[in-house]
Amino acid sequence: MTTADRTYNFSAGPATIPLKVLQQIQQELLNFNGCGASIMEISHRSATFIDVLNSARSGIRQLLGIEDSHEVLFLQGGSRLQFSMIPMNLLRNSEDRASYIMSGTWSQKAYDEALGAGNIDLAWSGKESNFNTLPKSTDLVLPDDSAFLYYASNETIHGIQFHETPATNDIPLVCDASSDFLSRPIDMSRHGIVYACAQKNAGPSGVTIVIIRKDLLDRSSDELPGYLNFKTHVEQNSMFNTPPTFGIYVIDLICKWLINDMGGLSKIAEYNRDKANLIYDVIDQCSDMYLGHAECEHRSQMNIAFNLSNDDLTSRFIDEAAKQGLTSLKGHRSVGGIRASIYNAMPREGVLALRDFMKSFYTRNS
Repeated sequence: MTTADRTYNFSAGPATIPLKVLQQIQQELLNFNGCGASIMEISHRSATFIDVLNSARSGIRQLLGIEDSHEVLFLQGGSRLQFSMIPMNLLRNSEDRASYIMSGTWSQKAYDEALGAGNIDLAWSGKESNFNTLPKSTDLVLPDDSAFLYYASNETIHGIQFHETPATNDIPLVCDASSDFLSRPIDMSRHGIVYACAQKNAGPSGVTIVIIRKDLLDRSSDELPGYLNFKTHVEQNSMFNTPPTFGIYVIDLICKWLINDMGGLSKIAEYNRDKANLIYDVIDQCSDMYLGHAECEHRSQMNIAFNLSNDDLTSRFIDEAAKQGLTSLKGHRSVGGIRASIYNAMPREGVLALRDFMKSFYTRNS
């Protein structure tokens, strides 16, 4: 297979990985760094893998400007585990409480899961508007004694994204950044925890990055099961169990690609804004056919969600796009329509190809 055989993959996740990274993986797969074996075959306790682990952690720290105040962990279990693990660790007793912003499907699932772990307040919900808008900081209802405020920075299903960090009056912020992690800078000084599943921008599925402020580790009870305790993973250097070695290796390569090839997070953020605007401009110009979901000021730069004016057009759009090598454009089953995920590794050429197809489709079906 050659690069010419590859489609433009708009999948929401697992998602596109940079071609240069894939080629390096291919080159190193049988014999990593001269050790005579694949990265997937060597011991996670070996000096060779420890170097990879440290390099991946260093890359994340460099990209996000993470100070010594925070730890960087590599875990498993995805967002689903963090939905439970975060309140289990940060709510120390039956009187502690936390606040949640429900901005879409994934923050709603986090909220529902947290209800079983302690006292949970709903700071704001966009459910009545079908998750097409986001709150202003003045809209948030935050008790002064909240242990943390939880939010999802980007909702993949509804194509909605926070472009400003919520104000919390010094309440620690906990952010699910799974779908826009490493796509733009984050003010880590305002966050107690930022976590992300890797399979959108940072690597393959199977590894979850958790960045946690050190002082919050004191909240973790020693009565928690070992894997569910953040302190355990810090003390064991993310190797309490066998870590997802291949995934961490790919994260390391992607961090190097972002630093050396893309110029860091400020540059990739500009690149992503440009790509997103190419599609949003077509949606706005052809609004009698393409019906954008999110309010303009809250549109996601990672996941562009829109509907067509009827189901027949939607089916034809998906089928015809696939024949032109534009794949995985079907919207999430819960909302339907179209979803184009244009993460870091989606090249501008792929977005231009989608834009041109959308224009042609509009002309042929108007």
